[in-house]
Order: sequence, then C-alpha cells, then structure tokens
Amino acid sequence: MPRPIAVIGLGIMGSKLASRIMAAGNVVRGFDIDPERMSTFVAAGGQPATSPADAVAGCEIAVLSLLTSDIAREVCLGEAGISSAVDRPLLVLDTTTGDPATSVEIAGALAVVGIEFADMTISGNAAVADRGELVVMLGGSNAAFHDAGEVMRSIGRSWHHVGPVGAGARTKLIVNHVLAVNRMALAEGLVTAELSGLDPAATLEILRDSAARSGAMELWGDRMVAGDHERPNARLRQSHKDARLMIEHAQSVNAPTPALDVARGILAEGENSGLADKDNSSVIEVLRRRAGIGRIVTESEEEKDQR
Repeated sequence: MPRPIAVIGLGIMGSKLASRIMAAGNVVRGFDIDPERMSTFVAAGGQPATSPADAVAGCEIAVLSLLTSDIAREVCLGEAGISSAVDRPLLVLDTTTGDPATSVEIAGALAVVGIEFADMTISGNAAVADRGELVVMLGGSNAAFHDAGEVMRSIGRSWHHVGPVGAGARTKLIVNHVLAVNRMALAEGLVTAELSGLDPAATLEILRDSAARSGAMELWGDRMVAGDHERPNARLRQSHKDARLMIEHAQSVNAPTPALDVARGILAEGENSGLADKDNSSVIEVLRRRAGIGRIVTESEEEKDQR
C-alpha cells in the first residue's frame, strides 16, 4: 500500500490540492490551524493531524500551501515543525508563493536533518486546481522532480523542472508578474468599454477572439463583467502580497517594473477600501469606483452613509 501524503495548509488552494491528491487514490494527512478548515477536510475523507510534525508521520511526501515564506519557515523549522519529525525519507514540496531566498534557507536547514525540500510552485487559481489543470514549476534536485511526479500528475496539466531550489519561487514570481499586469489591463479595458456604451460581455468575447487574448480573460473576465467577486478563488490581499514580492524580486536583479508598479498601487487601493477578502477580480471595482460606477458598497462606506 502507498504511504500517505501530507498536506499542510488547507485554505482556498490547499484544500483543492488535498482533494486532487485524494481523488488520485492517495490517503492524505492534513493540518491547518483553522478548526473549520480541518473539519471540512475530515468530512471530505482526510486524516487529521495535530501539528506539522504529526501530519508527516508515516509520509514520504509533504505538500505545503501557505500564505507566506515566514509561515513556511515556521512550519518547517519551528516547534513541532517538520524538521522535528522522525520519518525518513521525506520530501517537502512547498507551493507557497514566497521569497526565493527563504526557500533556499529552508532547504539548507532541512537538509541538515536529512529532509529534502523543493519549491514546487503552481500557476492557476482554486478553480483551475479543482479541475487538476495547474501548471507546476519545481525548483529542486532531479531526484525531487522524479519523486514529486505522483503529486504533480494529480494536480497539474503540465510540470516543469526549472532549476535548483529557489528557481521554482522565482519562476512563479515572473508568471504572476505578467499575470498581474494582464489582469489590470483587462479591468481597465472593460471599464473603458462600459463607459463608452459598449456591452462589456460582448467586448470580452471579442477580446478573447482577438490578438489581445490572455489567460487573465479566462480566469477573471466573466467575474469582472458580472461584478461577482464573492467566493474568492484567490483573495485580492494575497495578490497585493504577491505584487510586493514580485517588485522586490525585480529590484534585486535591477529590472524595471513600471507596469507592475501601477498594478500594485491599484491592489493597495483595493485592499485599503474594503476589497481585501474579495476575489482578486475585484481590481476592476477600484477602477469602477474611480469612474463613479462602483458596484460594491463596503461595510465602512455603509457606516459612513448611516452617520
């Protein structure tokens, strides 16, 4: 019988990864600090764990899906973290969108105790993950890429070995860099279409059929047109966090980021105006508000109106 696979971090993306790995016929041991997420995971057929170290008990592979590199470091190296687990061999696959240097740091510390680490980043939101159509970008050894094959096939439509540890995180930042600019361009174009009297839905279909076509249109186009930003596949505040990382990465290699700087400003405005936990398609709401055609009234705005 195959050994179970651990999934640590059962939020929007982690829960989808766990479901796909279970659907492929694997037993999954999961851990999250949120009791509600744990309950949902157990109801879906997962085995609960009480800590990261407990989650990897009996496992040869652990998948991390966490918000930041700092959290990944704590999960791997902190009290009751993965480094304190006794089972070997163990391969840790970190899908967190984070700092490449921290990935290298974590890999080095885990290697000391005989645990291999790879930054196995992914491209696609929760809806894409639900279909098992993520693009996987792994930074790590040849052996790690081989051993991660079962997990990569269960969650993705393609997988790429992009270099040593750290390369997966760097590649993910580049993908998200381009995607953030494409998302903002789409939002800007749709608002302009709406203001000029064009049907936004019809305009979106033409954009999809034109040379301007992009993956952003498939991920966010319909939600932008409908103004449907609830039930997030990825939260706006997470995209803002990612944009900060992308700019820091670009600055570290002296790359200019004029378009991304603008996109980050829009994300910051959205997060500070009540859209933080909306789907990241809600960047269009920031532009709609600037144009006087906003659709979402935040709680703070409602309170202002009442006063």
